[in-house]
Amino acid sequence: MIEKVGIGGEGYIHSTALEKTMAEKIVLRRLEPEDRDWVMGLLYERWGSALMVTRGRVHEADQLPGFIAEDQGDPIGLVTYRIDRDECEMVSLDSLVEGRGVGSALVAAVRETATEWGCNRLWLITTNDNTAALRFYQKLGFRLVAVHCNAIDRSRELKPEIPAIGMDGIPIRDEIELELRLDN
Repeated sequence: MIEKVGIGGEGYIHSTALEKTMAEKIVLRRLEPEDRDWVMGLLYERWGSALMVTRGRVHEADQLPGFIAEDQGDPIGLVTYRIDRDECEMVSLDSLVEGRGVGSALVAAVRETATEWGCNRLWLITTNDNTAALRFYQKLGFRLVAVHCNAIDRSRELKPEIPAIGMDGIPIRDEIELELRLDN
């Protein structure tokens, strides 16, 4: 369960659903303009650029809305998203610590936001080499809905920083689309 603290949807969000696995609460807060330098640095470190490409569309992830997860004021995670009519796309998700529920808490915050905006679908793209992400999202209830074969060739035209070989030595070729239905 995500509990909002603050007025008018602003302020901090505390994840209490995962407390059994966490030593301390993870505090989530909305991304603010003063966070943009940190976001840009994290995206360059993790992704080679602040640009993300999904389904042939370029996103400036550092300019999107999102949430930052903190532990005692130190950032430990980031999620960015975009809402388009009745759909919400998670564009980036980064957890800087493993096994504490950071990623799950960030996904829950986006899911709640998408629901509040009346979205009926939360979706994302990952690549065929990212088997850890495929496991993670399916455990959260996401379903594989499409494999866009060789889509990364087009993505590399828009973002040349995408490597040819990814995790575990797997060639990066395909976009895998996952979704979580919010309308049932």
